[in-house]
Amino acid sequence: MTTASAAGAAGPAAPARPGAPAPAGTAAGPARPGAPAAAATSAAAGQTDATARRVAGPRVRRRGGLAWLGLTPFALYVLLFLAVPAVIAIGSGFFDGSGRFTVANLAAFADPSVLRAFGGSFGLSAVSAVIGAVIGAVVCWALAALRPDGVVRSMIDSAASVLAQFGGVMLAFAFIATIGVQGLVTTWLISAFHVDLNANGAFLYTVPGLVIPYVYFQVPLMVLTFMPALEGVRSQWGEAAATLGASRLTYWRRIGLPVLAPAFWGSLLLLFANGFSSFATAAALISQGGIVPLTIRTQLTSETIIGLQNVAGVLAFGMVVVMAVVMTGYSLLQRRAARWQR
Repeated sequence: MTTASAAGAAGPAAPARPGAPAPAGTAAGPARPGAPAAAATSAAAGQTDATARRVAGPRVRRRGGLAWLGLTPFALYVLLFLAVPAVIAIGSGFFDGSGRFTVANLAAFADPSVLRAFGGSFGLSAVSAVIGAVIGAVVCWALAALRPDGVVRSMIDSAASVLAQFGGVMLAFAFIATIGVQGLVTTWLISAFHVDLNANGAFLYTVPGLVIPYVYFQVPLMVLTFMPALEGVRSQWGEAAATLGASRLTYWRRIGLPVLAPAFWGSLLLLFANGFSSFATAAALISQGGIVPLTIRTQLTSETIIGLQNVAGVLAFGMVVVMAVVMTGYSLLQRRAARWQR
């Protein structure tokens, strides 16, 4: 029997079911147009990506290494002029005159002069921070109504950036020439209204008098730190509240102020830390004592607490503890406020 007759005996082949696999030994049908080209293109693209990753890897690592190398001068500056002096200053408070480790110097915190210095620093920092925060918040509220790219807004932002760093001898001299004993405003008030700012003594040269120059640089600092939070308040929140029938007062009481509260308190703590650590302006106006930085200077020039050594280091340690607590609170409040600024 021939092959043709065997095939005829088997009968006609049954039609293949749709989707059924083709029988073995038969062709799968004509190939889809472009399929081999697409496969080749995909393979080439995969090889290109892999090659790009292999080439970019060393470049990224080199770029990261160069970035760290660029930070080296700043890191050395911080290490030599901030970290090392801070460790030496704080550590000196735990050694006696013979170089032996001791904690007896911590008894300086019970001395009345040290307690008065810390009380003066706390009072000065708190009062100047509260006044600066309130005035700065009002200024920010007024600035929010201006165009961010306008001339007035740009000038105020630039002035705030400069005045927040304006302090020391220059600021002290400016206030001496303005409201000092023979200052311009002082003599004008006496001649025009018979009002003497220094009737009970030179007010500017006392710890309460330091509030005035301190507020001068606290207000612009508040503007710089609180303005981003105020800009984060979206107008859609007020529109949604008005749609639901809330008044403007209800919106600020229920939405606006609770949202801004963490940023406001965080800025207030930052202003407190700024006032607590300021030295140059106070040193140019007050000869000695009154606040902790000036007391440290007095202790460095002459030991005034009998029986204890390195009291300046002890006071520096106390300031570091206070600053650590304040800045921890500031960091927590800023983290909470950042949720509404995204």
